[in-house]
Amino acid sequence: MRESGDRSYPIWLLVNPKHPAVRHNIWSPVLDAIQDKVYREIHTRIDTTNIFIRNAVSDYRIVPYTLNWWEVEIAKEIELFREIVLEHKPRILITFGAFPFEFLRRVCGIKPEKGPKYWSTSNLEVEFNNSIENFDINKTNRIPLLRRVLLSDNFMEAHNCFGQKDGENYYYNVGKRIAEKIIENKDSLDIWIK
Repeated sequence: MRESGDRSYPIWLLVNPKHPAVRHNIWSPVLDAIQDKVYREIHTRIDTTNIFIRNAVSDYRIVPYTLNWWEVEIAKEIELFREIVLEHKPRILITFGAFPFEFLRRVCGIKPEKGPKYWSTSNLEVEFNNSIENFDINKTNRIPLLRRVLLSDNFMEAHNCFGQKDGENYYYNVGKRIAEKIIENKDSLDIWIK
């Protein structure tokens, strides 16, 4: 299935169709951390039933493998997603890994274009920190997460990145930081369980 959820919902997830397990392996523990912090701070929970989830491209076989080689089909997918984003204006758009993040950068017209191999754990960490520091509820906030953590060859790099403190894990840390922005903007987001 290409997409699920409601396009009018303020929170979107953009995934690589080659790695659908990120919804469970990465997003679920991050969402648990978000829900925990939200509940502890404002005693409510996010209604997650309508979170919009979309594969960046319709066919996993067109996902590029090299630094600069992007098929014509990808350009069509970028234009299609750009139209959807402009029409629905999500407030939080979370990506998982290199390809979905670079895809979203191209949707937003961010230059210079970079290939998926550019987006190392440390480069994604810089972008994550920038997205949190510059969070603005009046625009679409692009928040990159890692595609894999536990099975990564770069486990220690992932463990040491994303502003983690002693005893914190990646999921808890990024979830907590996203939750802080959601809590700060709670009155501007129609995402709460009623």
